Amino acid sequence: QVELVQSGGGLVQAGGSLSLSCAPSGRTFSPYYMGWFRQVPGKEREFVAAIKWSDGSASYGDSVAGRSTISRDNAKNTALLQMNSLKPEDTAVYYCAATLLYGEVWRADMYEYWGQGTQVTVSS
Repeated sequence: QVELVQSGGGLVQAGGSLSLSCAPSGRTFSPYYMGWFRQVPGKEREFVAAIKWSDGSASYGDSVAGRSTISRDNAKNTALLQMNSLKPEDTAVYYCAATLLYGEVWRADMYEYWGQGTQVTVSS
């Protein structure tokens, strides 16, 4: 069984930065993609970013493109999300996700594994 363990997040002021990390625990795990989604109450889960594990190529959602960087640490088997110039509308629960499949990385239903979620609150 694979679990994705998230860390990071919390409260940050508008214009600030934060980083989130996600590491699989359990059995040896080599995803095709790892990604980040976020969700606010009453809305669908929104794609934030994804990284192709084999070559590090990245994709970003429109709302965070240019302000975020997703990366991986192969030695630690960890995915990292750095977000800058944060806005109050970035406030959400952020979820790490992983999939063994190739496909449309922006679709939440592509991902078989999910982290526990972490709250990010951006104050104005």
